[in-house]
Amino acid sequence: MSKSTRDLNSIRKMGIEALTEKLGSVGMVEFIRQFDSGYGDYTRERKEWLDDNDVATIAKQIKTKKNS
Repeated sequence: MSKSTRDLNSIRKMGIEALTEKLGSVGMVEFIRQFDSGYGDYTRERKEWLDDNDVATIAKQIKTKKNS
C-alpha cells in the first residue's frame, strides 16, 4: 500500500497494531491515554473555583476539613 493511498482509518489501525505488538494491549492503551485532550475550559473553571477565595478563606477551609 503506497503512502498516497492510505486513509486515516488504515493509518490508525496500523498504528494501533504496531503499538500493541511492541507494548502489549495495556501498554498501548496507556500510551494513547497520554494524548487525551480532555474537555471543558480548565482556565475559566479554575477562576470560578478560586477567584472568591483568599489565603485566609482557604486556610479556614483546610482547618475545617482536618477537624471533620
